[in-house]
Amino acid sequence: MDVYRTSKAGDTLDFIEFRKVEFNYQRDKNVFKGLNLIFQKEETTAIVGPNGSGKTTLGKLMAGILKPDKGQVFIQKKSTFQLTLPEIGRKIGYLFQNPEKQFFANTVYDELSFILKLKSYEEKCIEEMVEKQLKLFQLKGLEDSSPFILSQGEKQRLAIGAVLINQPEYLILDEPTTGLDKRRKDTLLNILLKLKERGIGMTIISHDYEFVKSIANRLIAINRGEIEYDKRL
Repeated sequence: MDVYRTSKAGDTLDFIEFRKVEFNYQRDKNVFKGLNLIFQKEETTAIVGPNGSGKTTLGKLMAGILKPDKGQVFIQKKSTFQLTLPEIGRKIGYLFQNPEKQFFANTVYDELSFILKLKSYEEKCIEEMVEKQLKLFQLKGLEDSSPFILSQGEKQRLAIGAVLINQPEYLILDEPTTGLDKRRKDTLLNILLKLKERGIGMTIISHDYEFVKSIANRLIAINRGEIEYDKRL
């Protein structure tokens, strides 16, 4: 079984859509007001902006982790109010800014295999799929290690690998280069480029403009909840 799916004829191009979205953490203090945005399945989008601009909030709204106070967010034409988080998780993989927040298993192998066991995959299939992830994300030899003692780069790669093994069609990565040196950034970039070639759509939330311009074909700049510009690269 292939770990990755590619786009099929007839797939919805408008993968995620915001319609007049309003959201706030505090009463009378909107992060977003009347936000309209469309994210297409075949593109890689970078979201940039200063701290507190709403980048992470936007990503969590896209993934259904947060729900709008007003308006709707649609994933393949279905409102996030109508979808459960497991249903969204089969479509969208979300990488938190701190990958440790996603870890709960005792070993790297268990972290990668957990969702497959939950879905009752056969053991041989699980072994094959985990092996592919270990090789792709350069984690061979670390199968029995605790995720919490890995280097920052290894944690990032494991978190992405664990997200991808659930076979999502789209990825949302929140500050994936945090704590990575140039060599590890280059490793991550090569992995993401391979995923892009396989037809997996992405939104990358980042302060690292040099990194995102190496992979993104769309750039959205946010400041204080407002779209400053939205352009093709």
